[in-house]
Amino acid sequence: MTDKAIVLFSGGQDSATCLAWALDRFAAVETIGFDYGQTHRVELDVRLRFLDRLRAAFPVWAARLGDDHLLDMGLLGAISDTALTRDKAIEMSASGLPNTFVPGRNLLFFTTAAAVAYRRDARHLVGGMCETDYSGYPDCRDDTVKALQVALTLGMDRRFVLHTPLMWIDKAATWAMARDLGGSALEDLILEDTHSCYRGDRTRRHPWGYGCGACPACDLRRSGWERYSAGGG
Repeated sequence: MTDKAIVLFSGGQDSATCLAWALDRFAAVETIGFDYGQTHRVELDVRLRFLDRLRAAFPVWAARLGDDHLLDMGLLGAISDTALTRDKAIEMSASGLPNTFVPGRNLLFFTTAAAVAYRRDARHLVGGMCETDYSGYPDCRDDTVKALQVALTLGMDRRFVLHTPLMWIDKAATWAMARDLGGSALEDLILEDTHSCYRGDRTRRHPWGYGCGACPACDLRRSGWERYSAGGG
C-alpha cells in the first residue's frame, strides 16, 4: 500500500462511499470538491463536516487522509442552463435526458482533478460514477471514463488510473459496500452527514437521510436504502 489517490468528493452518498473505498486501499488519499454554482450548494458545507467526523471515527483512515482541495468552477455554472445551476423545475429535456444533466461536468471534474494530481504526485483518481442506478448522464458511463483515462494519460504524459468502484452496482449495494468498509459507524455518517438532494433540502430527515424526498436524487437514495434495509444489498 504505497500509492496516492485523489477522490472526487462532493459530499454525497456515492462519493463518501468511494472515499472510504480509497482509504481502505491507498496509503495516502486527498479529496477534491468543486463549487460550480450548484443550487444545492449546501453539499459543500456538508462535505467538510463529513471529513471531520470521518477522521474522528476512523483513526486509521485519518492517518491516510490528507489535504482537501475546493476549486472554483464557476465557469461551468455560468455556461450551463440546467436545473442544478438555475432556478427551474426538474423535468425531462428534448434530448431525452433530465435537465439536471450538467454538460461536461464530470469531464471537467476529472480533468481538473488530474491537473491537481499531477502536482500532488498522485496517479489514482476515484469517482462515484455509476451506470446501474443513475439518471442516464452520458458522462457517468464506463466508456466515457475509460476514454477519458486514455486522454488524460496521453495529454499529460503521465499514467493516470480512473477508478469507479460503484460503476456496476446499484444503490442498495452501495449502502452494503459502506457497511462492509466501515460498519454501522460509516453507515451512520453517510446517513447524517452526506447530501444527495438536488434541492439542497436539509430540513427534512428521512430514514435514508436528508432531502426533499421528491427529486431524482432523493428517489435513487431512498429506493436504494429501502432495498438495502430489506436485505437486498
